[in-house]
Amino acid sequence: MFNTIVLGLDGSENSKRAIPAAVELARQSGGRIVIAHVDERVASKGGAASLRADEPDIRSEIEAEAERITSEGVETSVENAVTVLGGPAQAISEIADEAGADLIVVGTRGHSPIPGLMLGSVTNRLMHIAKRPVLGVPPA
Repeated sequence: MFNTIVLGLDGSENSKRAIPAAVELARQSGGRIVIAHVDERVASKGGAASLRADEPDIRSEIEAEAERITSEGVETSVENAVTVLGGPAQAISEIADEAGADLIVVGTRGHSPIPGLMLGSVTNRLMHIAKRPVLGVPPA
């Protein structure tokens, strides 16, 4: 049913909660996972600096997670994107389009600098702009 699942991760505990759901859906369907990670940047006089000082650590952690999932039998790759305008939801949606994803899985309430009301701003935005189903995994 789900040949390709895009899993949005930003390094937050809330985003990590979506991992088991994505893995289980991929395992049941015999599908693969594409982890989408977006480095949000702020334009400044000297260029564009990442919003997160620990961005290199987050990327390393996400790469390690992809290797772990693959070692458990679910093919997993990582697609990194950088955005200055448009926000992470737009970038995740574009990654899903390019991957031909059947589903986008995200945790609610991640590290967005502008908090959403109930879902989190990224999940809420994805539900409005994505051309495929979005599964939001809520807090426990």
